[in-house]
Amino acid sequence: MTETEPGSVRRVLAGRVRLAYRTWGPAQAPPLVLVHALGEASLDWALVAAALAPAWRVYAPDLRGHGASDWPGSYTIEWLTADLAAFIDALGLDRVALCGHSIGAAPAYLYAAGHPGRVACLVLEEPAPPWPRARRVLTRPDEPLPFDWDVTELSNEFTDPRASAWRDSLRQIRAPALIVAGGPDSHLDQSRLADMATLIPDCDLVTIQAGHLVHVARPAQFTEVVSGFLSGTRSAPPRTG
Repeated sequence: MTETEPGSVRRVLAGRVRLAYRTWGPAQAPPLVLVHALGEASLDWALVAAALAPAWRVYAPDLRGHGASDWPGSYTIEWLTADLAAFIDALGLDRVALCGHSIGAAPAYLYAAGHPGRVACLVLEEPAPPWPRARRVLTRPDEPLPFDWDVTELSNEFTDPRASAWRDSLRQIRAPALIVAGGPDSHLDQSRLADMATLIPDCDLVTIQAGHLVHVARPAQFTEVVSGFLSGTRSAPPRTG
């Protein structure tokens, strides 16, 4: 594989799981890691990644249980967070910009809280808010799926005391952060996203009227907002207090 093949699949051992991932952009550019939502995969980011690639070295992994990554059968938000940490370490990335969508935003914000020196800036697109919610019972479709059905139990991880602990961790994030909300067409409670923005010490909230899949429904607008935020934080020193 050469650097002329953007978006091609690679694999790396991240802790105990082998994660597939795609890359875009010049190898010497600052690293940006994109974390997809439940039931999606790295290719979900292709349009956004290609647009950001001139300024960033973009890495988009398939989460465990998704796509071409290992499907180990055990899935928790804590495991996803540990996988993300192992992935960043395995690729030798010292300090990254980090972006997560929906369920994928949870390991992103937990990693940022636990590794303040390793995250230069943080983007959370329609993040799963860390408040308890009612259990969801989903029906498995008949057709073959590009993810392990057991991974859907991640949506039921948001119970106390776990969710309250995750919420408390938002106060430990030291990177500049941006929350991108999708407005009233999203299934997420938008007031909870506003609450998250108040808990993160340095956080802006932007609403793009697109529903939950902002970067899919409005890729150009999403990329413009995120690119502006990333360029504004790129040379900023890390927060220490």
